[in-house]
Amino acid sequence: MTKVSEKVSNVIEQSNYLSRDLSWLKFNERVLDQARSLNRTLMERLKFLAITASNMDEFFTIRVGSLYNYLDYGKERVDYSGLREVPFRKALLTAAQQFSKDQHQVFLEELLPLFAENELQLVHHNDLTADEQQQSEAYFDRTIYPMLTPMLYDYTHTFPVLLPKVLIFGVVTKNPDQPHIHEEDHQRLSFVQIPANLPRFMNFERDGEVLFLPLEEIIRQHIKKLYRNVEILSVNLFRITRNGDFTLEESDDIEADFIDEIKQKIKNRRLGRVVRVELEAGDRAPGQEWMVNLLKKRWEIDDYNLFETPSLIDYTSLWQIVRHPDFKDDLPAPHPPVPPLGLEREKVTDIFETMKERDILLHHPYNNFEPVLQLLEQASEDPNVLAIKLTIYRLAKRSRITEALLKAAENGKHVSVLFEVKARFDEENNIREAQRLQKAGCFVIYGISRFKTHTKLLLVVRNEGNRVVRYAHLSSGNYNEETAKLYTDIGLLTTNEVYTQDISEFFNVITGHSLPNDYQNLITAPRDMRKQLINLIRCEAENAQNGLPSGICIKINSLEDQEVISELYKASQAGVRIRLIVRGICCLRPQRPGLSENITVRSLVGDFLEHTRLFYFHNNGDPKVYGGSADIMVRSFDRRIESLFLLADSRVKQEVIHILQYNLLDNINAYVLKEDGNYERCCLDDGGEPFNTQRLFFDVTEEEVMTARLFDDVQPVDTVPDAVEEHEPDEEEVH
Repeated sequence: MTKVSEKVSNVIEQSNYLSRDLSWLKFNERVLDQARSLNRTLMERLKFLAITASNMDEFFTIRVGSLYNYLDYGKERVDYSGLREVPFRKALLTAAQQFSKDQHQVFLEELLPLFAENELQLVHHNDLTADEQQQSEAYFDRTIYPMLTPMLYDYTHTFPVLLPKVLIFGVVTKNPDQPHIHEEDHQRLSFVQIPANLPRFMNFERDGEVLFLPLEEIIRQHIKKLYRNVEILSVNLFRITRNGDFTLEESDDIEADFIDEIKQKIKNRRLGRVVRVELEAGDRAPGQEWMVNLLKKRWEIDDYNLFETPSLIDYTSLWQIVRHPDFKDDLPAPHPPVPPLGLEREKVTDIFETMKERDILLHHPYNNFEPVLQLLEQASEDPNVLAIKLTIYRLAKRSRITEALLKAAENGKHVSVLFEVKARFDEENNIREAQRLQKAGCFVIYGISRFKTHTKLLLVVRNEGNRVVRYAHLSSGNYNEETAKLYTDIGLLTTNEVYTQDISEFFNVITGHSLPNDYQNLITAPRDMRKQLINLIRCEAENAQNGLPSGICIKINSLEDQEVISELYKASQAGVRIRLIVRGICCLRPQRPGLSENITVRSLVGDFLEHTRLFYFHNNGDPKVYGGSADIMVRSFDRRIESLFLLADSRVKQEVIHILQYNLLDNINAYVLKEDGNYERCCLDDGGEPFNTQRLFFDVTEEEVMTARLFDDVQPVDTVPDAVEEHEPDEEEVH
């Protein structure tokens, strides 16, 4: 396979926009860089290598799969890089090939040599003692052999369905009794899929070390037991990835046709066109070469789709090593969460009374997710609670959220759940949990037509004597207590009637058939989020042109929408200082003369996955600050139900400004995007102090928060109020 041509490289370099998919590969390079870090333990480094592998699986399933939806059906597509679909495929797969080589280089040259000093070995069958070989053979005969099924493909047998993301042996055989006039006429190809429900490694303990024997080594050693009285020409291990990108058609019967269609699409992922084949590297035997050529023809792929692996196929299996009990101490213990600022007590006894005191900003995982769970669980038991409404995108496997909602329904409360069953790769779990809730008497809405419901909102309605008070939670992250320990997110607990009225109005729109009045504190999609963000950007540009102070600071996961990027370019040219913190995809090209000289982009990659979405606009010294669920992406604005919420409370707003300031100061987890599209890791200046936000946020003081600033001409809150004015709870008629 050739490198990308100079002509293609020039087209990419000249574009004012960076390719979404090439930018994503750059993100995975930053994750791989964590596996290179000498400051991490071996188990941490193996963990990050495993993460890069699962990332690549999803990338090929969805992004490369999406590209093939254009290629296979003759549809035209022009990438942000300026390339058409055919040359872009070559450029993208060439970059993916290089990344794969980098993965193997890290494993073979940097990590594998450290195994011995960490008391573990990755072994082959010949490395085992006679007793260990007997154990492995017994394991094969007793457990593995009964599960294996050779599947023959020839002129009398149809090509079998091979599952994606499982290890498969391609076995080329021939009958020794047949004449050998035309060798290939007598070759037969069959497939043996390795069961995915077996551990990847068999473990042995020897002299204080843990030995890990790959499952494929055991099967390869004994595969002749599956092929008696025939000659085996070659045994070749490979793994395929299929196109899993699908869209859903609109349906009038949302609860029948729609759910059935999703279930069918999930099944079809097993049958999607092959977009990647990972296979063992090395000199190909004649039988192997014949098999590879047959597979390429069968699946309509070429060498760009073939990824030769000189070590393990599928590094996601390294999780078994990382999670082995003997190496538990080699992973740093998580820092215990700390109480939110202004809420020093570790656990509140009455979440309702606490929320009425003031708005509470939760910053996960530094602050516990427990207050959100307590709100739901207390509401489910409280006899005064009348109703609970929330949106769900992804849940934990054994979710306390679901259990609280079931309890609430059992206790006769009205429970409305907008359950997004189209959350990618969580469809089956979400359908199952949604149906549990529906059977318990909850009012479940299975998504909204062609839109994905990605917003994160919760509303509790409570009768408090002569009035009804509404309690709300607005968030950038999912209602998932497990990922709340790993993802950085913000959440706002409030009884402010402006928020609660907006959220009530929002639920009426998405669960019923009404058109909202203008929201006061919410910006929503697909209604007008893009338009409102562009207006905020243009306001900063106008201030800069008029000689007034200006500035924009945005922290998101992905920046891809071309209209917003174009407005950011114009604002930069008008003199607005723009500081972007974009964890993953970034299609904006910063620091290009005459285009984006006033824009800087940094990405933070570390122990926690940076998931927070924050939007700061200087507004001539009176900042407007938003948090919420949306990234700056076409899908967020046009194909999803999203919300951003204005942070109205001055104290809460200052906390978010502090979060952004710390993100801009980080010199441990940060990478800076250069004009050429490459990222450069931040380095400590000579004599400089390390600034690791993912540790410092556990020790933040109130004084640091209240004096934080982003731009010099914005005055921070310089005093901490002795008392915060209590929100006047909203009232509504009790039904």
